[in-house]
Amino acid sequence: MLQKVTLSSREAAEYLGISYWLLLEMVKRNEISPIRCGSRYLFRQVGLDAWMARQEEERVIENG
Repeated sequence: MLQKVTLSSREAAEYLGISYWLLLEMVKRNEISPIRCGSRYLFRQVGLDAWMARQEEERVIENG
């Protein structure tokens, strides 16, 4: 059996602990980058993990 390497928008939102609609808004605002597959967005888990790490780093820098 093949291991799944991408998440759907709904799966990615669940993984991040946010709503599906918030994730789509973040994509529209270019805050998070999906992989475009026709009319669908796909997300790699490693990409989501990297995005979360960058968010944490930015908060640490802001809060000095």
